Formats: sequence, structure tokens, C-alpha cells
Amino acid sequence: MRENLKSKIIEVCDKKIASKGANVGLSFYAFFANKNDDPELLMEAAEWWIMKHKLDHFEKAVKIKKMVQSI
Repeated sequence: MRENLKSKIIEVCDKKIASKGANVGLSFYAFFANKNDDPELLMEAAEWWIMKHKLDHFEKAVKIKKMVQSI
């Protein structure tokens, strides 16, 4: 996983947890703007989320953050 994607995921997870609590869920789309301005990065996140880890559409932010930090 690219370092900039890893950093973005951790940043978004931290913001979501701070604003909505430790139980907040999110999808990999949470790491991107509503427009598809970097399709390769979006596909990298989707592949990591769906193909590699077989995660559900929504997962707990604390779980995703721990997974990304362990890479």
C-alpha cells in the first residue's frame, strides 16, 4: 500500500473516531472525494479492502486503522 494512502486512511479513521466515537463504521469510499480524480489509488484501496481482506462494505474505523498501522 502506498504511504500516502496509508496516511490518508489513518487520518480519516482518526477524524471519524473523534467525531462519532469508537463504534463508527466506514467504507473505503470514505478516503476519497466524491469525484474519481485518482482511479488507480481508488482501485488500490478497493483491492486491499475487498479482494485481499474480504471486508464487508462497512467496517469499524478502529479495526481499519489497526490493520493499516500493522502494514
